[in-house]
Amino acid sequence: MRVSAKADYAVRAAIELAAAGDGPVKGERIAQAQEIPLKFLENILIELRHAGLVRSQRGAEGGYWLARPAAEITLAEVIRSVEGPIANVRGQGPQDVSYSGSAARLGEVWVAVRASLRLVLEEVTLADLARGDLPASVEALVRDPDAWLAH
Repeated sequence: MRVSAKADYAVRAAIELAAAGDGPVKGERIAQAQEIPLKFLENILIELRHAGLVRSQRGAEGGYWLARPAAEITLAEVIRSVEGPIANVRGQGPQDVSYSGSAARLGEVWVAVRASLRLVLEEVTLADLARGDLPASVEALVRDPDAWLAH
């Protein structure tokens, strides 16, 4: 899986909002804290707002805040809001691809890959990361030394 800069920045910005708690946070503060180019961040925040994950207010007292409690927003939701489906094959959902011959079962592998991504990304919330915690199932994956090896 490749995580685009856009998805990475969106998640980091959302975590920053979760860590800030209630009240508006200026885009400049998020950009500085997470070292995200401000113009890129502003576009991402607009997408998060359109997805219903972030609210905003203009003006001197304005800024951005989460539209729902951080414990109710998963990483999967944030990524989908800026990138679309978590896993796709040539622009299609894995359930919509089919192969023939010796590759006939490859579509099922892509479905399994999507399911495994969901197991992590739909389990971890912004609140988890803002607190510095991970769900036990994700912690177990991280503790596996093989998980840290580039293959």
